Amino acid sequence: MEVRPNPTADNSSITPEHRQRNTAVSSAKKPAATPNPVDTSSVSQRLQKELMSLMMSAGDLGVSAFPEGENIFTWIGTIEGGKGTMYEGLSYKLSLRFPLDYPFKPPQVKFETMCFHPNVDQFGNICLDILQDKWSSAYDCRTILLSIQSLLGEPNPESPLNSYAATLWSNKEDYKKMVHKQYFAGEACES
Repeated sequence: MEVRPNPTADNSSITPEHRQRNTAVSSAKKPAATPNPVDTSSVSQRLQKELMSLMMSAGDLGVSAFPEGENIFTWIGTIEGGKGTMYEGLSYKLSLRFPLDYPFKPPQVKFETMCFHPNVDQFGNICLDILQDKWSSAYDCRTILLSIQSLLGEPNPESPLNSYAATLWSNKEDYKKMVHKQYFAGEACES
């Protein structure tokens, strides 16, 4: 289809202010574009599958997690300290908050139990690449918990959130004493 200019329409007498006002009126009549709604049902389904998978396999791995109450987007996780690590015999509670655009964005994961570690700050925040810039939608809750469990025994003192823990890491005996001191002090506070 060919479009030809209309010789009878003479727009030369329309002022720039009038054109601007007409443009504003016509754009005001258009409905505002709504962002695409998030499909929470598909996220809920994925989290249900992850929960089932975790329940079926993770007990023997020393990690577990379950939704907190009725909200599928908020979980409580547990990590057992790995054998042969400074954390052996200790059990840590974590909170996991899954965003509505999970698995395209990582969950917020924090230690709820006091944890003395180079990559964990005093508020329980965790410095772990897969929870930040190295996140992949292929990861799941089980992967996250196992990665954090592994981090306990193999910290990255080069990227510390707790610089005191990072400097103490080389002195295994003092480090282990501090791990136990903070763990049991936190347990006493929770009681």
